[in-house]
Amino acid sequence: MGEDMFDLTGKVAVITGGSRGLGRELALGMSRAGADVVIASRKLANCETAARAITAETGRRAMPYALHAGRWNEAEPFVDAVYDEFGRCDVLVNNAGMSPHYDKLTDVSEQLFDSVVNLNFKGPFRLSVLFGEHMKAAGSGSIINISSTASVRPPVYALPYAGAKAGLNALTEGLAKAYGPEVRVNTIMAGMMRTDIAKSWDEEIAQADARLTALKRIADPAELLGAALLLASGAGSYISGATLRADGGIP
Repeated sequence: MGEDMFDLTGKVAVITGGSRGLGRELALGMSRAGADVVIASRKLANCETAARAITAETGRRAMPYALHAGRWNEAEPFVDAVYDEFGRCDVLVNNAGMSPHYDKLTDVSEQLFDSVVNLNFKGPFRLSVLFGEHMKAAGSGSIINISSTASVRPPVYALPYAGAKAGLNALTEGLAKAYGPEVRVNTIMAGMMRTDIAKSWDEEIAQADARLTALKRIADPAELLGAALLLASGAGSYISGATLRADGGIP
């Protein structure tokens, strides 16, 4: 193990929602660790911008791809494109997500509910099983699901999101059994972070919530990179079916 225990040289990492926020930080960090990366999100131009910047900084290959991760019929062509380009996938990070707020529960429309569940749960299921089959056949792989503290402390203003993330936690354990021992499947349960979603927060309420945690602050997305590298690399070789909290110590 030693100094290179977090090394991803020769690996290919796929990150959904990889063009901005946490996803971009994870793509950049895994690229710095030696991996070639696939940056997938809905807007191709944003993926291309992120891919160029990552390649310029790290020298690693970065493939941009326009993907709506919540659409079932887009998953298989995406997997095929990754294997056509690289011939392998060693790490899948199901990061794409959304959490629209509402004033009251009766404001939740069927369209909003379905959109939230599709992106946060249905998409990760479909991508995981497609990539998971390839990984198991190849003899190794790591799937990382990005969940939220909402899955265990469900806020009333984001219940469809909380339910979808709770489902994602359960999915992690089931997939770990389904694709082990070759493929490790884990969850990072994230707390409050300064991503684009934070722009819609009431800052006073957000700071009050942050002060309730052990670390008493909101995280920068880059602070989750260490957890992701642990689960993606040989450093986490005996971790599977786990939910790793990266939440600052929620009460």
